[in-house]
Amino acid sequence: MDSLEITFLGTGTSQGVPIIGCDCPVCCSSDPRDQRGRTSLLVKAPDFHFVIDTAPEFRMQCLREGIARLDAALITHAHTDHIMGFDDMRRFCEMDDKEMPIYASAETMEGLRNTFRYAFDEPQTWKNYLRLAPNLIRGPFQLGETTVVPVDLPHGKFTTTGYVFHRNGRKLLAYFTDCSELPTAAVEAARGAELLVLDALRDRPHPTHMNFDQAIVAARSVGPASSLFIHLCHEVSHAAKDRELPQGFHIAYDGLRVKLGESRQP
Repeated sequence: MDSLEITFLGTGTSQGVPIIGCDCPVCCSSDPRDQRGRTSLLVKAPDFHFVIDTAPEFRMQCLREGIARLDAALITHAHTDHIMGFDDMRRFCEMDDKEMPIYASAETMEGLRNTFRYAFDEPQTWKNYLRLAPNLIRGPFQLGETTVVPVDLPHGKFTTTGYVFHRNGRKLLAYFTDCSELPTAAVEAARGAELLVLDALRDRPHPTHMNFDQAIVAARSVGPASSLFIHLCHEVSHAAKDRELPQGFHIAYDGLRVKLGESRQP
C-alpha cells in the first residue's frame, strides 16, 4: 500500500494558543480549532509509525490521539517548542523494550545532545528509560517502505530540516515548518506533492517565519494538490482566516487527520 495517514498533534507557534495572560478574541475563542499546542505531526504508514518533532505537550498529544506505537522520531530543529517532549518517548521504549531511532541533522543532533545529555552520554539499560538510537541525516533514507528526502530550510540563524515523503514512487507529503522562505532545492524536492504542509505564522511579516502571503506564493511554486498551513500564532482566527484563503489552501488544526494516497478533502 502506498498510503499515509497524518495527524496534526499540534499546530501552534512557540507560545501555543491561547498564550499566557492574553484576552484577545482568538485566545478567548470557544472554537476548539483556535486552541493550538506546539507543532508536531504523527505519520502512520501501513508498516511504520513515526513523529516529526516532540513538542512540550507531546505526552498529552499522545494521550489525546491514543498513540500506543512509535517506531521513530524525526526532528526538524532543536528549538524548545519542537523538542521539549523528547523524554516522553521513554514510554514507547518501555512498552516495546527497545531503543528509539532518532533522525536529525548534525546541527540538530548536537542541540538535542546538549539539552538531553543524560540520554546521549549515559546510555541506559533500564526498560523504562529513554534509550536512543541516533541517526545523522546525510541524505535520503528509508523508514520501512517510506522514502524520506530531507531538505534544508532557512530559519533565522538556524537551519531547519524539511521532509518530503514518498511511497512506492508517489510523492505524498512535503512537511516544511519554521522557515522564512523555500529555497530552490526545497521547491524542487516537493514539487507536485499531494499535500504540502507549510509554515505560515500570521499576516504580518516576521524575520524567521513566512506570513500567509509568502506561504501562498511559496506553495504555488511547489504546485501541490492542496496545502495546509501550520505554526500559527494567536493573531490567526481559524474560521475567519480559513474563509479568506484561496482555493486549495486551508489552515490545519490540532487533531486534524488526513489520509494521503486516496481521494480526500482536508
